Amino acid sequence: MKLSHSVSGAVRQFSYWIANGTVGHPLLEGIDYFDEFRESPSLLETVYAIFMNNLEVNENGEVLNAKYAEQRAAQYIKQWCVKEYTADPSFAGSEETELY
Repeated sequence: MKLSHSVSGAVRQFSYWIANGTVGHPLLEGIDYFDEFRESPSLLETVYAIFMNNLEVNENGEVLNAKYAEQRAAQYIKQWCVKEYTADPSFAGSEETELY
């Protein structure tokens, strides 16, 4: 079975926002996270894991919560880049960051 067009579209759009610096807007406004991705590629890997681990689809393969999944990924980026920021809910002990 292949991913639905809805899922592949959500991943494509998330990738576009990552690449052009608008992911999680306005949460990451003014934060240049590209250098962080270059210095720690595992950050980008974890960001995609969070996005995918939060993505929910219905029985027809239609994405139900792409914006929420994007926001959780953006919270992780901000937490990485802005040390005094803490995501709520916390990622500690969460399955959200699991790499499969």
